[in-house]
Amino acid sequence: MLSTLGFALCVQVTCNFANDLGDFVRGADTPARLGPVRAVASGKVSARAMRFAVGAGVALAFFAGLPLVFWVAWWLVAVGVLCLLACLAYTAGPFPLAYRGWGDVFVVVFFGFVAVLFSAYVQCGSFPAAAWVGGLGCGLLATNILIVNNARDMETDALAGKRTTVVRFGRGFARRVYAGNLALALLAVGLLPVFGMGRGSLLPLLLGPLALRLGAGFWNAREARACGSWLGRTAAFLLAYGATFVLGLWLGQRL
Repeated sequence: MLSTLGFALCVQVTCNFANDLGDFVRGADTPARLGPVRAVASGKVSARAMRFAVGAGVALAFFAGLPLVFWVAWWLVAVGVLCLLACLAYTAGPFPLAYRGWGDVFVVVFFGFVAVLFSAYVQCGSFPAAAWVGGLGCGLLATNILIVNNARDMETDALAGKRTTVVRFGRGFARRVYAGNLALALLAVGLLPVFGMGRGSLLPLLLGPLALRLGAGFWNAREARACGSWLGRTAAFLLAYGATFVLGLWLGQRL
């Protein structure tokens, strides 16, 4: 469990470092950009130091996940390498995913299905149905964080040639996808009893009123700064969803 957690944290941090560096190099982080201060663009960290940090993050992730290769299955090394390559390819390399409109898919796949399914596999040796549901839900809600970011940065991303889905289709599209992701993440929970989990597994549905409030708030956010104000609440909802999902699975075995 500690090895899994260590690998996941290292990949997450490395992805953030690589994103910070990649957006600076490609000119997406300008003084006009709203949102949290970026380390390299602000001058607080040099590009050279950030490259070293990215390399160190990759190395730490490798060593954190290495025990899983020996204790669980040798082929997990391929999964780990794929995660690290995808992390770097998000804003770097000849085909940066975030700049080609593939960021949303990337998040659903790697921060949703891959993260949840393989975390479940190393603990129980299989890919249970509940992990597929959790992977979908977490992936969709993690994508909402990206959508808020991209809706906030739409104008500066467009100037930098960062063709996110929001740049391509507009903030109206972002609002609809955001609301749809909230709905699908909660509706997916309704499948858990079908897969043999008890009624307790429906616990995340209690977040329904909060999801409605969240969706309505972002729906009414029209300007860049207003969109950015929903970032923290979107992340908090993902945390609440994950916590109630896990607790619901535990209750589902008893109710």
